This record gives sequence, structure tokens and C-alpha cells, in this order.
Amino acid sequence: MSEDLKIERECDGALAILTLDRPEAMNALSKGLRRGLCEAFDALAGEARVVILTGRGRAFCAGLDLKELGDPAGSGARLDGGSELVNAVAGFPGPVIGAINGFAITGGFELALACDVLLASSEARFADTHARVGIMPGWGLSQKLSRAVGIYRAKEISLTGNFLSAEQAEAWGLVSRVVPPAALLDEARALAQDMLSCVPEVLCGYKAVIDQGFAGTFEDGLVLESRVAGEHARSVRPEAIAERRRGVIERGRRQGS
Repeated sequence: MSEDLKIERECDGALAILTLDRPEAMNALSKGLRRGLCEAFDALAGEARVVILTGRGRAFCAGLDLKELGDPAGSGARLDGGSELVNAVAGFPGPVIGAINGFAITGGFELALACDVLLASSEARFADTHARVGIMPGWGLSQKLSRAVGIYRAKEISLTGNFLSAEQAEAWGLVSRVVPPAALLDEARALAQDMLSCVPEVLCGYKAVIDQGFAGTFEDGLVLESRVAGEHARSVRPEAIAERRRGVIERGRRQGS
């Protein structure tokens, strides 16, 4: 595992917090850090049910490590070397909460988009600088961003390279909410605990249905949902549903008080 990646376990191991820990390099994705993240998500897939991904310092992630890319000795870093990483994040069976603490630039923006839910510190800033530095995106940004904020807003972000503030990101629907920096991880933990209170197998299955349906047409998504719902219904006991429903009602009363 990479020494630039901090891994913490909470909630009896059900919650894992991964922190990119290269603050002096704005958490740039070195080959070692990319490999460490892939290994971590692979290892956690059979253990943790929810993951929080964040960074230490003033950046969430500044993208690929440019010093490594320019090393004539050859470090193995490549401009396309992050597709395995974003696939590892997106392929984690449970929810991945991106706690965006600071700058998320280009490859770091793509890493954020691989998460399922984004919370942002008021100090967070997003930028797609591919067009400014003269490279094409290869980790999904050109397709995911337009689906997140709409095609016209995505074009404005990507074809200017301008920075998007946390507040604007919230207004455009990219992040769920913006919180003070000191409250970011607490907010992410609270959201994770809400997710952990759901039925474990349904939590993972629901994420998969949303992702698979969103990748196809609306009609295909409805067919998928109907099929999965029918298969699952045959394994559910009515009395278990009734008991859980009572718990939901009681939870609603507590939240409303």
C-alpha cells in the first residue's frame, strides 16, 4: 500500500476513510498513489460497506504527477494511467462519498466524478484544464460531467478551463452541499452512517441499478429496475419489511422533532 494514502476504519470496519496524503504535491497522483488507491478499493470491496475519499491540505487532488510524467528516467507514468483508478473507485460495490476539501483539477476532477456523492468544503474548487494544457480526457470526464451538470454547463467548464467555485458547483448540481472546511468530514461521516443504516445488500444492489440504468436509455433502465425488483421480491419476507418500515417511521419522527 502507498505511504501517500492514509486508511482509517470506523463503525466496526463498515466505514473506511481514504485520505490522499501528499499535501506538498497537492495530492498529485503518482504511480505509487494510483496503485495504492486501486489496491485499497480492491481490498475494501469485501470488507467496508461505505468509503469516504478525501485529501489532506489545500487540494483534494491536482491530477497526475507532472514531475513523474516528465522524468526522463521513465517512471511508468502515462497520461492515460488513471483509467484503472477511476474504474476501481466506480467499481466499489457500496457508496463512495467524495469529501472534496480543496482543489480538484483535471485528473483530480475525474477522480471526484468517479465517486457516488460529492460533498464540498467552501474552499473546494473544480477545474478541467485538459484543453488549456493540450491533452484529451481519458478517464470519463467528457461524458460524466455533461450528465452531471448538463451539456452546456459542461462545455463552459471544459472549453474554458475556468475554475468552478464550491458554491457554483452546488448550484449546478455537481455537489450535494457545501459546508465549512472544519465540518466536511463530520458531514461525510453523518451521511455515511445514514447509508450504513440501510439494508446492506439493498444498498449495493440499488447503487448498481442506478449506475447501470443511467448508462443506458430510460426505457432500458425501467426494464432493468423491473427485473431486479422482481428477483429481489422473491427473497424478501413480508414480516421483515413490516419491521423495517416501523423503524423508518420512528426514524422520521426523531428527525422531525
